[in-house]
Amino acid sequence: MNCQTCGDAPSPAFEECQRCGTRTGQPAVAPGVPTYAVRGLGVAASVAVGATAVLFLLSALFPLLGVRLARSAAAQLDRDVLLGAVLAEVAFTLPFVLALLTAATLVVIWTWRVRKNLDAFPGAAPTQGTGWAIAGWLVPIASFVVPVRVVAEVARYSLWRRRTPGLIWLWWAAWLVFSIGDRIVAQAEDRRYERLTQWPRNDGEFATYVRFYQDALPPRLLPAVACLVAAISFIVLIRRISAAQQDRIARAVPAWPGWPGHPGWPAAAAPAPFPVAHTAPVPHAAPVPHAAPGAAVELAPPAGPSAASPQVPPGPGGTIGA
Repeated sequence: MNCQTCGDAPSPAFEECQRCGTRTGQPAVAPGVPTYAVRGLGVAASVAVGATAVLFLLSALFPLLGVRLARSAAAQLDRDVLLGAVLAEVAFTLPFVLALLTAATLVVIWTWRVRKNLDAFPGAAPTQGTGWAIAGWLVPIASFVVPVRVVAEVARYSLWRRRTPGLIWLWWAAWLVFSIGDRIVAQAEDRRYERLTQWPRNDGEFATYVRFYQDALPPRLLPAVACLVAAISFIVLIRRISAAQQDRIARAVPAWPGWPGHPGWPAAAAPAPFPVAHTAPVPHAAPVPHAAPGAAVELAPPAGPSAASPQVPPGPGGTIGA
């Protein structure tokens, strides 16, 4: 019988599968333990993460448009064009923020579900509690360490790996570079923007806005590239983990004979009795006397109704419930 977790043929020399570490005879999913569908949610989270990365890239490349608008404002000495550049950047940033909130919500729910499914996988021994699958993303200091530990355990026990896949570390390193780098770049830009003349009046003051957008592009490239790397690697992880867990849940079968069943596993139902027609009671016949072989036996006639239980003629509506 092949391994119920990964499908490999077990070796009689070992008590566990050499690919995934599942003990021989263990079912794919522990009977009675609830599991959660993750394939559809994983697709939604992947789309949201991808959209967030694309929108952040467009926002990071906005200085290319900002330079053109600033030069146009300097040529016309028109401050309204500079105001239009600010509004255009807001128009680029707002969809990214909305996509980021959507992706964050879906990723948190997906992380909780895939971590919860580990409780139903025999052989899985995660050390991170289910609550950390949500709190790990929200607690400020823990958010730098806990999410990667939760996802790493999910990947090991879902993809049948004895070690954490290298894609986990690529994703998390890129995510840290993106999240930390973006904050540093944004703070530096805010300080530089505050030093600009609020109401430029001459060519020199308008030229400072041109230089501002020119200098804003190079620092944004590193967080943008890190965002793309983190998004692509995380999408691959989401799709692989979701597919592996969904396939394992689909292979769930009752426990093998002799394997200790889960307390919630229902017992086999007793066979249904043959249907019995509702008729009047049949008088008991007299017992047949034991006779020697070949001897004639005279059967006694059935006994009549007793005086204590007189027969009552059926009333209206039949004999049941009269």
